[in-house]
Amino acid sequence: MTSTPFDFDLLVELTETSGVPGYEDRIREIVVREFEESVDRVRTDAMGNVVGTLEGESDYSVAVAAHMDEIGFMVRHVRGDEDGFGFLELDALGGWDARVLKAQRVTIHTEDGDLPGVIGSPPPHTLDDDEREKTPKVEDVFVDVGLPTDELEERVSPGDLVTMDQTTELVGETVTGKALDDRVCLFAMLEAARRLEEPEATIHFCATVQEEVGIRGARALGVDVDPDLAVALDVTVANDVPGFDAGEYVTKLGDGTAIKLKDSSVITNPKVHRRMKTVAEDAEIEYQLEVLPAGGTDTAGFQHSAGAKPVGAISVPTRYLHTVTEAAHVDDVAATIDLLEAFLESEAGDHDYTL
Repeated sequence: MTSTPFDFDLLVELTETSGVPGYEDRIREIVVREFEESVDRVRTDAMGNVVGTLEGESDYSVAVAAHMDEIGFMVRHVRGDEDGFGFLELDALGGWDARVLKAQRVTIHTEDGDLPGVIGSPPPHTLDDDEREKTPKVEDVFVDVGLPTDELEERVSPGDLVTMDQTTELVGETVTGKALDDRVCLFAMLEAARRLEEPEATIHFCATVQEEVGIRGARALGVDVDPDLAVALDVTVANDVPGFDAGEYVTKLGDGTAIKLKDSSVITNPKVHRRMKTVAEDAEIEYQLEVLPAGGTDTAGFQHSAGAKPVGAISVPTRYLHTVTEAAHVDDVAATIDLLEAFLESEAGDHDYTL
């Protein structure tokens, strides 16, 4: 089994813990716990964002953002016959491809505790041709909790939350599991905060909420924190698998951390991403450039709300995004931590990012 050059147990805890948009409570507790040992002060806000601040020697401030939420579901309806078994209908929280949901195990989070369940999948030989060819939708998904309707109605209510049930494992040179988007970057941010001791700039490490439903937490923090520079951390597409041409890969696992040039929500400041490249090369950190045709990150949240401020982004190349088997290379995770640390350590507020 591949060893990891970082705290794998913390990464497992972060990825296996549940926290959907607007209900990031369990993750927030871990983040606050970790920040207490590495920053000068910690605060939370009414949305649930966490900001851990490491005071620098200058007034110049940098915001670093990684989101806490994972894609999941909210129960919208409990259905079933009076004398039969009950089932749950779901509303998506974030962007799901319903094709990957069939026959998956889930956890229903109720006020009285967690319940296990499975997403039903009828045997293929019982389906007609039209049913086999039908494009699945989240609205068609149902959760089987194995309980009679009357008992299910007593234990589960509309508004209860549902997350995928999956462990995080080392597979060859990769780490795979649910919620690497964006817990692997949240982990990288916590690790960088742990390593930095006396930065020249003041660093606000921002664990944001509700990114998966519209980059909401970062927009609020752009106003509240009002940094001079913002850097977001998120996963990015790695389509380096059979079925894709090289020009469609976006990034490749094992080729290093990714310095974002653009996605559909932001074009990063050229001077920022050029300095990231210089820092990586000087420190001999493996990196690749990311041109993402679709998808948005917290980078845009800070750019939209913090005024005409420079923004940059560092990404972890990840296969199979928005599934329960997202996969990232352990060396790319380590390189992301190294680049973030080196970039923040060398940021004193004397770089002119004006275009």
